[in-house]
Amino acid sequence: MTGPRIVPVQGRRHTVYFQEFAARQRAVFLDTEVDMARVEAHREAARDASGRTFSRVSYVLFAVGRVLAEYPAANAVMAPGWPSRWRAPRVARYDGVTAKLALDRELQGERSVLSALVPGVERAGLAEIQQRVDRYRGPGTDQLPEFAGVRKLVRLPVPLGRLAFGLAMRDLARREQVFGTVSVSSLGHGQVDGFHSVGGTALTVNLGRVVDRPVVRDGAVAVVPVMRLNLAFDHRVVDGALASDVLGALKQQLEEFDDRSGAEPVGAAVRTADQDRRPGRALAPDRR
Repeated sequence: MTGPRIVPVQGRRHTVYFQEFAARQRAVFLDTEVDMARVEAHREAARDASGRTFSRVSYVLFAVGRVLAEYPAANAVMAPGWPSRWRAPRVARYDGVTAKLALDRELQGERSVLSALVPGVERAGLAEIQQRVDRYRGPGTDQLPEFAGVRKLVRLPVPLGRLAFGLAMRDLARREQVFGTVSVSSLGHGQVDGFHSVGGTALTVNLGRVVDRPVVRDGAVAVVPVMRLNLAFDHRVVDGALASDVLGALKQQLEEFDDRSGAEPVGAAVRTADQDRRPGRALAPDRR
């Protein structure tokens, strides 16, 4: 019987450094279910009108930007301090909202997570956000200039890599440009209903798949597309009441999605919030 093979994971070194950093967070987890009927109607109309496909994560990024503009206290990170036990806690809050989107890509020949930045989501339209997402999802993502720093990081000897990562995290002036102000991650392309990850920012928004489920609307049961939306928050930065407000606002933004709210219209086929509630497919009445 032979022992296990020890395999170096150079392409995932940056993930190890990040997890060591993120372990300092004091994460608390919330979740809710979102009626995605409005979003799915808009996606369908976009395909019919122009053949363009908007990904669900783009709608979530759109909603995250609008919501954090209303809750700036949650658009923050824990400010570094050393030695931390001798310094008062400090929080760095940002004016702009830069989302850090987790991507499943290859780096150095290994399947890995790359973090792509989508800046200015508090003012960007849906088409602009989708354009950025498409760029990151295209071929050769790991060779884009945005990931030059990661490519250098994984090639460094481990002690230097840890040092370089730590220095980048301590520089609050560059933090937004390197790490974003809010994290978004999706496993909705698979069979995952919901999950919780910690993205190193005060808030991490996680979305699972969209599945038709029975829900009650106006006293009647209907089948509608539902998505599990999860929120992890760093309790050192944000309290539960504020995190709950943010999650509720995200749910409302998605359930009441309106292309007139800043998303670019895609044609007359898209109904507005005043015209369509998309009640879903009614189930057979309970005859008990």
